[in-house]
Amino acid sequence: GVPVSVHRVGSLLTAIFLAGPGRGFADVRRADTKRYAVFFNAMLDRGIYLAPSQFEAAFVSLAHADADIDATVEAAREALAEVARAFPPSDSSA
Repeated sequence: GVPVSVHRVGSLLTAIFLAGPGRGFADVRRADTKRYAVFFNAMLDRGIYLAPSQFEAAFVSLAHADADIDATVEAAREALAEVARAFPPSDSSA
């Protein structure tokens, strides 16, 4: 229930809190930075260090083991649940 899309090129990726794919600057500039802030802090609370802006990229490398990826996915599920609680569907600020 959280409007977010993940954009990826190779091992670089970013989650943009925007309904739809965000195909260019005009789309992406409407991204919800408040939702990202909640997500960022929730991930940080779980030991996952992301870029402080959704307009920067995260990198996956060979240094990341399967357990690291699994832990990140689980942290993201929990963090997205926090975002959903912070911004219920009736919230029109998106």
